[in-house]
Amino acid sequence: MGNIMKLRGLLDTNILVAGLSSQSGASAALLMHALNGRFTMLASPTLWLEYEAVLKRPAIGDLHGLTHSDIDDVLNCLASVIEPVTSNYLWRPQLRDPQDEMVLEAAVNGLAHHLVTLNVRDFTPATSRFGLTLTSPGQFLNLVETAT
Repeated sequence: MGNIMKLRGLLDTNILVAGLSSQSGASAALLMHALNGRFTMLASPTLWLEYEAVLKRPAIGDLHGLTHSDIDDVLNCLASVIEPVTSNYLWRPQLRDPQDEMVLEAAVNGLAHHLVTLNVRDFTPATSRFGLTLTSPGQFLNLVETAT
């Protein structure tokens, strides 16, 4: 059997919000595939802290209906499968939104094949410089499901 390289994806925070808010969408399926090891999910400590902070915001809680304890459980499960990323290089500023800079740096430093986001346009200015592929959740889900 040939050596097939597993897809490496970094999920923008909006993918976690969408995945926990609607169990029927591509983002939810991607979270399940991450937990099942179908692709390598990447995250830096800074991005991980953003995941937690955003998912615990009251307005976001209204979307997903989970308690802070539930969020901790979800993040603990995901933490068991992610590949941690250390930011060896910082390239700021590249983008308009400082929060997006942290996501971009984690994707580039983690050698992500895909940065999965609902805000592709926000990251477009940096794609050619770093050779990063911006992918919607539906597109990445299709890649993950056809990769094996």
